[in-house]
Amino acid sequence: MADLGSQYRRIKAEVEPLVHEVLESGRYVMGPHGAALEEEVAALCHAQHAVGVNSGTDALKLTLRAINLQPGDEVITTPFTFVSTAEVVVLLGAKPVFVDIDPYTYNIDPDRVEQAITPRTRVILPVDLYGQSAEMRTLREIADRYGLWLIEDAAQAIGARHYDQPIGAFAHAATLSFFPTKNIGGAGDGGMVITNDREIARRVRSLRVHGMNGGYYYEDIGYTSRLDEIQAAILRVKLRHLHEWTERRRYHAALYRTLLADTELQLPAVAPYNYHVYHQFTVRHPQREQLREYLHQRGIESAVYYPLPLHLQPAYQFLGYEVGAFPHAERAAQEVLSLPVHSELTEDQIAFVAETIREFAYAEVAVR
Repeated sequence: MADLGSQYRRIKAEVEPLVHEVLESGRYVMGPHGAALEEEVAALCHAQHAVGVNSGTDALKLTLRAINLQPGDEVITTPFTFVSTAEVVVLLGAKPVFVDIDPYTYNIDPDRVEQAITPRTRVILPVDLYGQSAEMRTLREIADRYGLWLIEDAAQAIGARHYDQPIGAFAHAATLSFFPTKNIGGAGDGGMVITNDREIARRVRSLRVHGMNGGYYYEDIGYTSRLDEIQAAILRVKLRHLHEWTERRRYHAALYRTLLADTELQLPAVAPYNYHVYHQFTVRHPQREQLREYLHQRGIESAVYYPLPLHLQPAYQFLGYEVGAFPHAERAAQEVLSLPVHSELTEDQIAFVAETIREFAYAEVAVR
């Protein structure tokens, strides 16, 4: 959920000259804006390398290729996430091994991760769901103990912090998405890999241009996965506003917490060592669908991320999981509801959403 039109109008005077500059230059791919964006994102994340690609999905895929994930390898991840997290694993011939989530943060449970490790495990792949870092420090300790790769799916969490460290600090590599509705998004698809591992960065740079190593010499089978110059130019403008927009999201979240404190909603839990960037403000209610319809009838947008965990999706039935395998993820899927929290909202709009939810609660009590 985002008001992209309003956001664009706020930054139109900054964006249009850069887009015009790109069009006039004739450098539409692999140009100076792409290189500059990589440097700026690397600086934001205190990383040595950042490599732009054409989507968050490809950022994951190319990173897993860069660490030589092989068919039959196992990747431990969460079933409560966007499909890309597991999809790229399957497309590379490896096996997603799901473990349940923490029922409060919705991120992968580190204790269950360690229990799921087998001789075939190669990667731990946590997701920073809704804009809050997973337990990356603990997961890195586990990864190091067992000699595993730790790859962080930070698609929803640019700007987040964990123990005062930016995303990617505890991982071998982290991946970002610049899909339009992300906290900073392009006017199309885009993604990035951030890492302190020189070889991972080198291989991703090669894989994004067909596996090329120099002029028309190919060291690998690769892809067409470049971040184009227009997207990079737009993202550079938006990156300058990231802190302001993040603080607006955090303010809106705090306002919701105050206005909804005495309702039946389970409000988002934030670990004390995390800086949450609120890609989503996700609440829980046992009558989620009724609440969502009540909001819809009053013109309030809401969304469900995600209505069915991956292990129960038809495409992943071949993995052999059944209903009840991951009860925390399954119950969350039945109860979570994301409320508007984007940076373009006003205090009055937040107050209207909260008051409508309170009206729903009173109406529900009256029915009882």
